[in-house]
Amino acid sequence: MAKETKDVGFIFDLDGVLVDTAVLHYQAWRRLANSLGFDFSEKQNEELKGVGRIDSLNKILSWGGKTMTEEEKINAATQKNEWYNELIRHLTTKDALPGAIDFLTAARNRRIGIALGSASKNALPVLDRLGITDYFDAIVDGRSLTHNKPHPEVFLKGSSAMHLEPSRCAVFEDAEVGIEAALKGGMVAIGIGSKDTLPAAQLHYDTLKQAEIDQVISLIRQNNP
Repeated sequence: MAKETKDVGFIFDLDGVLVDTAVLHYQAWRRLANSLGFDFSEKQNEELKGVGRIDSLNKILSWGGKTMTEEEKINAATQKNEWYNELIRHLTTKDALPGAIDFLTAARNRRIGIALGSASKNALPVLDRLGITDYFDAIVDGRSLTHNKPHPEVFLKGSSAMHLEPSRCAVFEDAEVGIEAALKGGMVAIGIGSKDTLPAAQLHYDTLKQAEIDQVISLIRQNNP
């Protein structure tokens, strides 16, 4: 029987770690940009990873050379969100990234604390569509945040909700701003994706399919000498 590990926690970003909805965000944002008379590329869309909704909109408007009042920005962001929600209705368990559900299951079986730390305000419906909501002891998303990554607020709230010190938590992230936020919060930063794009991460895996729980726990132990 696997050893129980009650004194550590794993905090997961959503997009790019558990599921790839970046393409859906791109489609919705691009639809908005097109409605305003311009377009932007998938490469530019990479800059929106881990970035909040209004900050993403500000970047997109700057690419198109457009300006909006604050009220217009709220309306535009709301419209984008409606289009995005239309797209996520088609998600199923099969859309979870490789190894994600198996890794969550293994962590739960070890009684490791599990939290979500996402800037998305649509995290709950996505988790529900994937059928994994019940895996999480705590869910922190964009609806409860004052600061966006790289501020560590989202992860600090996650560790607090699990009643764990930040240093006893590992964050799984696919975005540079998320890795920066984890390190600022005093947590272990695990990069999911290319090592070249996440040089500050303390450990890298292509996907959660390659992730090793004991290896991550060892890093947390090193973080608490």
